[in-house]
Amino acid sequence: MQQWIDPLTLSRVKDMPLVAKTVADGVLHGQHTSVQKGSGIEFSQYRSYEPGDELGKVDWKLFARSDKYFVREAERESDTQIWLVLDASLSMLQQSAVSKAKNGWHKLDYARYFLATIAYIAQQQGDSVGVIGLSDQHIDFLPCGTGQQHWHKLMLTLSQLTVGKQFPSKASLERQLGKVHPQGLIFVLSDFIQHNQEILEFIQPLNYGHNEVVAMQIVCDDELNFPYKGAIRVENPETKEQRLVSSSEVKTQYLAAYKQHQSDLKERLTQQNITLFRANIDEPLDKGVHAYLASRARVK
Repeated sequence: MQQWIDPLTLSRVKDMPLVAKTVADGVLHGQHTSVQKGSGIEFSQYRSYEPGDELGKVDWKLFARSDKYFVREAERESDTQIWLVLDASLSMLQQSAVSKAKNGWHKLDYARYFLATIAYIAQQQGDSVGVIGLSDQHIDFLPCGTGQQHWHKLMLTLSQLTVGKQFPSKASLERQLGKVHPQGLIFVLSDFIQHNQEILEFIQPLNYGHNEVVAMQIVCDDELNFPYKGAIRVENPETKEQRLVSSSEVKTQYLAAYKQHQSDLKERLTQQNITLFRANIDEPLDKGVHAYLASRARVK
């Protein structure tokens, strides 16, 4: 059985590049027989070294563990542009009771490490990677680039993202991003709970030509299961509006509304030919990365 990395263990390591590398190496070595076709984040397969193979393609770390020479074989030469787009609005600071107790992560933390892992895999295969952090307070932007030095710049950008109150308006995005039109494989990570769904308006024009847009919804156990008891105070994290409610009276209504929201979100994205994936911050990070890449392998 696959043994996932304990989130508590990861939370003790504050070095984002180290965590990303650890998770990526574990996932890739666990997937050595999977080959994906298409754009971006291509898994490779391993085969035994043969005379004439380039030494640069030998996996020396695997050699150190197995004392055998293996060559990492790609399905294609990778030249994809990969854009990591992250919702940095206030609702992304939500934690669950589980995450508070285990590692202190909120949704934004999880999203940062998820994208850092994807970026590590991409830079290992030579893809060009850029990042955009979006909030009404600030737009964090790093153009696509390649190589180890650029990857560390990307890690710094992810770790220092500016969190704002809400997702930026269309006018604000046009004013600050100008003529930047991400092309290639575009990851969009968000909780998708914006009141006016501005993020869907942002995603729609990205899905054109040969672009591939991946919508990754970040969730937690509390919002999925509503485990609260007694009288609770609920707050809209972006508007700060509060209400005192009885958990037993609102649970059924909440779960029904959440289910409808999920259905509507999936339908709107499906209409744009975008598949919705979901990652839970209360589950191990590498399990989330593996689940996404495995689902990608199935549809290629």
